[in-house]
Amino acid sequence: GSLERRRCLYLHTGRACCQMMEVLVAALILVCSSVSGGSAGGYTGLPALGGIYYYQYGGAYSGFSGADGEQAQQLDQRFYLLKLPIARAAMAVGGCLLVFPCVLILVGVLRVPWHVPAWLLIECTLYIVIAVGTVPALYYFFHSLLSVYNSSACKEREQLYQSKGYQGFWCSLNGAEIAAGFLGCMVAMAYLLSAGLAVRDYRTVHEQKQKPLQL
Repeated sequence: GSLERRRCLYLHTGRACCQMMEVLVAALILVCSSVSGGSAGGYTGLPALGGIYYYQYGGAYSGFSGADGEQAQQLDQRFYLLKLPIARAAMAVGGCLLVFPCVLILVGVLRVPWHVPAWLLIECTLYIVIAVGTVPALYYFFHSLLSVYNSSACKEREQLYQSKGYQGFWCSLNGAEIAAGFLGCMVAMAYLLSAGLAVRDYRTVHEQKQKPLQL
């Protein structure tokens, strides 16, 4: 009926569109974070994938044998364990950033801001706090990753794979990690925009609620 139509109208507002964009960006952060974590390592992980990886990396890493193979496995495992806490933290943040706008979309569809206009001010405050908090979170993310890439485990792993002619095991940020940082900046900007839209909508709702009193 008319109530359902009014609820659906929220999905066409600027605030809802911005929130849906936040959901998409947060989902991409979650994906990039999971890619950054990766599997347990190159020597033990890639051969199991088969197909193009098997042939691209020389018949399932045929260059490794004996002590070299054991060393590669150990370095892969050490490197993986060093990155795992960072990847899990990034995935947790991405999950929270995904749930938050979903909840706000539901709140908007249920017309809570219309019945309780003060909610929009709370929403604005939450947006600003999260946007500001994104800056130290991104610093911690990249600082921790660079510490891992500067570790002895990563350096030894890089040298070992290069000695066998394998590429792609450099001690530097990969594309998924750079993308996660860029998407984090996008989230911060989107949240600041949503904060401004929440203040604008608060003024609009407040004015509309005052109109019957003026009559």
